[in-house]
Amino acid sequence: MMENFDEDRPIYIQIGESIKRDIVSGRLKGGDKLPSIRDMSHRFKVNPNTIQRAYAELEYEGVTFTKRGMGTFIIDDDEKLYTLKTDMATKEIENFVDAMKELGFSSREIIELLKHNLKRK
Repeated sequence: MMENFDEDRPIYIQIGESIKRDIVSGRLKGGDKLPSIRDMSHRFKVNPNTIQRAYAELEYEGVTFTKRGMGTFIIDDDEKLYTLKTDMATKEIENFVDAMKELGFSSREIIELLKHNLKRK
């Protein structure tokens, strides 16, 4: 888990994004219970209210749900989780393409660089 936050963006948003990355990468699975707010506040070294806000945002987005007295759980819906993954990937691609265009690369050059880089991996 991260401890170095981007000062230009709300911490609760960054924590939510970190949790979503853990979900789409498979480190967390649909139906899994998230750690308690207290445990997460220790892990991220932030106020419990910040974690509560991150959890509330994840629930608002439909990524998690709360069972009263039991905790917060990740939705167990493969289709919704796949949509989350593709939405996150699309955002990353858009950011990458924008950055490459700012560096002066054409679409064709970006594709060639990607092909070359993927062959190395």
